[in-house]
Amino acid sequence: MQSSSNKSKWMLTGLVALALSASAFGQAMTQGIMSPPASMRPPGLKNVGILQNLNTQIPADLTFLDENGKTVKLGDYFGRKPIILSLVYYQCTMLCGEVLAGLDSALGVLKFDVGKEFDVLTVSFDPKDTPEIAAIKKAEYLKRYKRAGAEQGWHFLTGKQPEIDALTKAAGFQYQYDPKSEQFAHATAIMILTPEGKIAQYYYGVEFAPKDLRLGLIQASSNKIGNVVDEVLLYCYHYDPNTGKYGAMVFRILRLSGAATILIMGVFLGILIRRGSPPDGKEHNRSHSYV
Repeated sequence: MQSSSNKSKWMLTGLVALALSASAFGQAMTQGIMSPPASMRPPGLKNVGILQNLNTQIPADLTFLDENGKTVKLGDYFGRKPIILSLVYYQCTMLCGEVLAGLDSALGVLKFDVGKEFDVLTVSFDPKDTPEIAAIKKAEYLKRYKRAGAEQGWHFLTGKQPEIDALTKAAGFQYQYDPKSEQFAHATAIMILTPEGKIAQYYYGVEFAPKDLRLGLIQASSNKIGNVVDEVLLYCYHYDPNTGKYGAMVFRILRLSGAATILIMGVFLGILIRRGSPPDGKEHNRSHSYV
């Protein structure tokens, strides 16, 4: 687990909101002001990234405020269905809007409905965000999603720094605030949680493949949602935590194809045998026709 976490620690750290710091750092190097070693990261990126804490329990007792200003515990959303967790901040002018737009777009393609087969928790890691801002964001993305009942399943939360720290630590979400620009440097990812609140999968970037999300939700639910076709796909495809995607398992596909071929051939031969066999008693009567 630790080796997988180390490989993934700095994935997508180039996707950060603190573009000005990185730009200034690059400009200083080109002007010869400083010549750091190649291994040195730009300012603002040293503590930014995603640690894959797979199978880690998200603390159920952490308290936040929902978009209506009601105090809730994260555990209030556990125990029923799989959950998509997105960590953003609502006053972000760059990546966070892209993440939510990409998630909303992917959810619009899924046949599963928010609030029915799964829930979505969008939590701000900026303690200055308020329920009023969260309510505006929720209305914006529900308007895009356009499915009845989604308001019961997509929740926009805000909280205080201690609770935010505990949540982001459990999720492996590392970010850094820059007081000069008043922006956060952060990577972009969403996570799929089991109904009990354990981290099952990570998906990186600002665009998410609906097929991967569907399979991830089914797997996180222990096949309690989905259909027989989905079960076959899960047999043939495997989630790769290093890429955050599902990839084909060739040997399983070949095995399944071989079994299907044998089954089809067996059925076909059975039909031929049945067609070639005379009706009951026909051979017996034919044997006595010359007596």
